[in-house]
Amino acid sequence: MPETEKLSRIETAALTDGDIRATVLNYGAVTQGLWYKDVPLILGFDDPSVYLTDTNYLGAIVGRIANRISGARFDLGSSSFELNANEGCNTLHGGKDGLSQQFWDLEQVALNEAVLSYVSPDGESGFPGEVKFEVRVCLKFPRFIYSIFARPDRPTPISVAQHNYYTLGSSEGIGSHKLKLASNRYLEIDNQGIPTGRVQAVQESQLDFTEPKEIRNVPDGVDHYFCFNNFRDPSVSVAELTAPSGLSLNFYSDQPGAQVYSAAKLTKPFFSSAGLCIEPSGYPNATNVSSFPSIIFTPENPYRQVLTLEISEGQHGS
Repeated sequence: MPETEKLSRIETAALTDGDIRATVLNYGAVTQGLWYKDVPLILGFDDPSVYLTDTNYLGAIVGRIANRISGARFDLGSSSFELNANEGCNTLHGGKDGLSQQFWDLEQVALNEAVLSYVSPDGESGFPGEVKFEVRVCLKFPRFIYSIFARPDRPTPISVAQHNYYTLGSSEGIGSHKLKLASNRYLEIDNQGIPTGRVQAVQESQLDFTEPKEIRNVPDGVDHYFCFNNFRDPSVSVAELTAPSGLSLNFYSDQPGAQVYSAAKLTKPFFSSAGLCIEPSGYPNATNVSSFPSIIFTPENPYRQVLTLEISEGQHGS
């Protein structure tokens, strides 16, 4: 599709409720901006057209399978599927034709709510089956809610993630932000960022966020999948991010874990560790690791994910 035609297809929905507001794009189902009392909570581009060439997945819905798939292939039943390899020999965030690269149908159904829908055809990026995706974005002050649904026409893997870079108003990066996770385990990865299949304890490692810890205390940066504690209370947040200003964001999720990325490789116009990604999803590379929880969904058992962000103000950090 010519660039001029793409530009003409970009649509925007502006949502508001109480002291929070957001802007959503039909391209990539991107959350372009999220504000609390005019404080920007995420990184974003003022010009929507920049998202057409963004390679960092800012604010996008990523999939069909978020994160990395080893060797850009997997087996399902008696069939093997070769995928689009867009990060070396691996597939990242659904390949070059993933959900973040598509134009969605966008309908603003209320002042505080928008619905995005996209039909991914059979074979897109190599994945089997047609899948009807829907993302419902709703503001209910002090909460911002993503409800993600996907109904396939046959068994197929699905694991979607929302890819905001959270700043909580900081223009100096997230090194001094404190992160707490409801997780005492993480997935070991190889030198390509692919899970090996081994689950490690965070105890006595740099990746122990069971108590609030400044992100800069992990000198090599964070780009790992954290497994949320089993049998957790759904009313308790799985992650809490707090800025030095005292502004906090709590994350509530029904997913088994989340990729946490401190954006070490983020480039201009931003900078390394300018924001933090917290991306609830299924286990990465689950299609190739039989011990991981299944991410196969069917017409009878469609995909569903709800991610709730809740903003609060506390005391100023020291």
